[in-house]
Amino acid sequence: MLNKYFYRLYLFLLGVTFVTIEASLYYIFILSPVEETMGIIQKIFYFHVASAWLSFFSFFIVFISSIIFLWKKEKIWDIVAHSSAEIGIIFCTIVLITGPIWARPIWNAWWSWDARLTTTLVLWMIYMAYIFIRPFTENEVKGAKASAVFGIIGFIDVPIVYMSIRWWRTIHPQAVIASKKGGLDPVMLKTLIISIIGFTFLYLSVIILNVSIDLIKDELENKK
Repeated sequence: MLNKYFYRLYLFLLGVTFVTIEASLYYIFILSPVEETMGIIQKIFYFHVASAWLSFFSFFIVFISSIIFLWKKEKIWDIVAHSSAEIGIIFCTIVLITGPIWARPIWNAWWSWDARLTTTLVLWMIYMAYIFIRPFTENEVKGAKASAVFGIIGFIDVPIVYMSIRWWRTIHPQAVIASKKGGLDPVMLKTLIISIIGFTFLYLSVIILNVSIDLIKDELENKK
């Protein structure tokens, strides 16, 4: 019954993901204007920002799920946290790849030890450690608890990454959505919002699939 529920939810989310991702690609490559200063390379902005949002959201889910796991001791929350961390790592990796590709023609350099870039790299390393800490713990329950504590403490870096462009002098562009100065073309803003929605549904589709697979694995292991 549980698996059937997940399956129906997964199909629904997959359909919405397909529609929203298609819409975002149409807006990015057809409707959204080419930025005058940066040119066509600016198009990477929509993937870069949407991936950054999803990495933050994924690690927030790790944070919340880890707290609930330590409180209720229910394995499903450990599964959700672990699945979300894996997805967050993928999106954070996309951020670290698309950032230098975007920056190279603008900064004339692939990388700068700028506050935003450095704290994002630290965030990626924290959750890579989160993923790898579990196999080195012999006891499964202790490994889950250690991961939960790591997932909670590691989330501290997320607000630091977000606020880094405000706290320190940085060459990274300032926030365009929350900025009081504004300046983002209305069509570009709409494109960015659609991209973020599409990526969010992609996250939901993948985590539902991952969690349902892990639950099936857990059920089969308990029957042995």
